[in-house]
Parts: sequence; structure tokens; C-alpha cells
Amino acid sequence: MVSKEDKHLVEESGMEQEILDGYEPGLGRRRVARAAARQMPRTGPSLPPLTYIHLTERPLRRLPQLFTGLALYGISLSVMVRASLGLSPWSVLNEGLEHRTSLSFGTITAVVAVLVLLLWIPLKQRPTFGTVANIVVVACSSDLGLLLIPMDLGLPARAGLLVGGILLNGLSIAVYVGARFGPGPRDGLMTGLSAATGRSIRLIRTLIEITVLAVGGLLGGTAGVGTVLYALTVGPLTQFFMPWFAYSSTAERRRRGTVRESVRTARLRYRPTR
Repeated sequence: MVSKEDKHLVEESGMEQEILDGYEPGLGRRRVARAAARQMPRTGPSLPPLTYIHLTERPLRRLPQLFTGLALYGISLSVMVRASLGLSPWSVLNEGLEHRTSLSFGTITAVVAVLVLLLWIPLKQRPTFGTVANIVVVACSSDLGLLLIPMDLGLPARAGLLVGGILLNGLSIAVYVGARFGPGPRDGLMTGLSAATGRSIRLIRTLIEITVLAVGGLLGGTAGVGTVLYALTVGPLTQFFMPWFAYSSTAERRRRGTVRESVRTARLRYRPTR
């Protein structure tokens, strides 16, 4: 049986279920100390949920991050276009459509995004401020990047552009997604299809990317070693950068501070005796 005193102490520590499971008389304080040690916050940044946070929460803090991330994302697309060694699947589609129309790459990017947004309607997805900003800023910044970056560079320069573009792309995704203003058109399509079909995000994303890449390739978009390198690295890069840019809401910071203080108190109070 768990003594009333030990049970009360454990409840105060906020770790009741974990510690009381398998409780043995005489080991209460050791179990509390071990559980407290396991739950101590890790060093370095932690990753909060990436769900939507309303525009009114700290806009002066989050809006610059959103626009910076979206601008860098558009620039990264133009950098990979100028590398001419293979694009991301959606950029392959956009470039293929650019070859078939008189529209610029950035304009095509916006048009495709709006068409994708229409697919949200049957999926009952709702655009947010971040969704609209994604369409406008990425279109403008990608066209600006194409104006600034010269064409017909040598292979070493193009290889450097490819690597730099992929790195910048992963960083920029972490920056604008971390601002938590809602998904872009393509991400919303992915999550909406996953919810509607009951299939995993991984499967839905893979099927979308393969379909888009195939259509873009048929239209004359540039697919190559850069496409493969992008597919293999952008996810890990984004995951690496995300903890440094993911915004935590006021409620999340307060809750995390409460848990951290409870764990610290538990460690001090239930330090095992030799």
C-alpha cells in the first residue's frame, strides 16, 4: 500500500501516475527522484505544437518572422531554378507551366497555389492569414530572386547554388511555419486529404509529390540530381532548424514554466538518501 504521506507528496510533484505504477514500500522517494530526473527539461530549444495561433497574439513578434521566412522561401526557389540541376517537385511543375505560358515563374507559383486552394473547399479546409501571405510573398520574392541571380553560370557555381538553395529552403520553411499563422496551400491540401481519407501524412505527401513531379516533368520542368537531393534532405533540414524558430504561445510558455518548476521542486524535495 502507498502511504498517505508518500501519495500526497507524489501528487504534489505532478507525476502521480508514472511514479505510483509499480510502487513498492520503502522506495517511494527514490522513484520520485528518478521520475523527476527523467522529466527534467532537456537543454536546448524544445519544439512546441505547430498548430495555428490567432493573428492577434503578439503580431509584432510573429509577423516579421512569417514574412521573412516566406521571402527566403521564394528566394530559395529562384536559387534552385538558376542552379538548373533539378528542382523540388512543385517547382518542376511551376517551371513546366512557365515554359507553356507567357507568365513569370512567380506568377505561375501564385496561380498554382490559388488552384490548390480551390481543392480545399471539398476538404472543408479554411485558409488563414498565413495561407494568403504564402501565395503573395512567395510569388513576389521568387521573381525578385530570378531577376537578381544571373543565368548560364558554370557547373561549380550551379552546384553551390543548388546546395545553398536547399539549405535556405529548409531554413525558410522552419522560419515561416514556426510563426504558426496556418498552413500554406500545398500543406493544407496534404493535411486535408489525410484527414478525408484516413491515410498517413507521409503517404499522402509522397503521392502528391510524385504526381506533381510527373506532370511537371511532362511539361518540361527541370528534374535531376537536385530533385533527389531536395527530397532526401529538406525534411531533416527543416526538422533541425524548427526548434529554434517555433513560436510558443503565452499559454504554452506558462504551462511549460509550471511543469519545469514542479520538476525542480520534486528533485529538491525527493532527493534520494544513501
